[in-house]
Amino acid sequence: MRERTLIVKSLDDFKSLEQEFRDTVELIELGEAEDDEEVVAEAAEALSRLERLATQRELETLLSGEADGNDCFIEINAGAGGTESQDWAQMLFRMYMRWAEAHGYQAEILDENPGEEAGLKSASARLQGVNAYGWMKTESGVHRLVRISPFDSGARRHTSFASVWVYPEIDDDIEIEIDDRELRVDTYRAQGAGGQHVNTTDSAVRITHLPSGIVVQCQSDRSQHRNRAEAMRMLRSRLYEAELQRREEAARAEQDAKTEIGWGHQIRSYVLHPYRMVKDLRTGVETSNTQAVLDGDLDDFMAAALAQRVTGGGSGDAAADPAATDGASR
Repeated sequence: MRERTLIVKSLDDFKSLEQEFRDTVELIELGEAEDDEEVVAEAAEALSRLERLATQRELETLLSGEADGNDCFIEINAGAGGTESQDWAQMLFRMYMRWAEAHGYQAEILDENPGEEAGLKSASARLQGVNAYGWMKTESGVHRLVRISPFDSGARRHTSFASVWVYPEIDDDIEIEIDDRELRVDTYRAQGAGGQHVNTTDSAVRITHLPSGIVVQCQSDRSQHRNRAEAMRMLRSRLYEAELQRREEAARAEQDAKTEIGWGHQIRSYVLHPYRMVKDLRTGVETSNTQAVLDGDLDDFMAAALAQRVTGGGSGDAAADPAATDGASR
């Protein structure tokens, strides 16, 4: 049914574009015949909009990976740096939740581990919707923030890092064998805004897959059993994604680049001082509208990274980023 829905949507989108294009061309011909410049200008604007839509649909055809159409899980972890990095992790989490909301994806927060003073040490969520993993997979990597720290009384510039990890939710017909003897299951008290449940029950669940070292955790439900079931679903997805990584040389290279949350491994820089710029170091795509990006406007970055995966090429590296030489504390 998922595959059928994707095919029907693709065909309907194409037919709609085709019909709108024909109607717009006829409108232009009518406007030119009647020498009506206003109608021609309106139709030309409609053509520009159709061109953008066609480009978007063309990019969506690149979402042909084995799991691109699936829902996905997203995990964010703060790097070294205490409150600075934890605040940055929370900013990233908000950015992706805003992106999901703007694109009609349903976001369910599964786990939040708050920092001591502010921000998040880690957080995870599930995004549900068509091609959720296909779009979000390009965001996996280390993200770097350069800004004047709001937590520094000396108003000095700081560099912070946080990692983003995205993996697909697997279908029920995909069998992943997990030996219970290879699992370590820990329970702990859920962390949150407070309340009787949070303070008195060890309902949160953390599962460690010992052979791979993969750790997943969930505290979204009051029931320990439901949290365990959700954590096992996340673990199966992580193991499946790891298998996909082993089958894809390019994805394997990306995995190697994500081994350390720090200098030289970032995929994107968000510079808020001394100038304002967000630059993707894989594709060279950049914008000075940093607030829009932090509010979830990520389409240009995702599209360029997705196209690069298929066609290769792209530009930009850490050495080409002026802020990469910043020696501020991190």
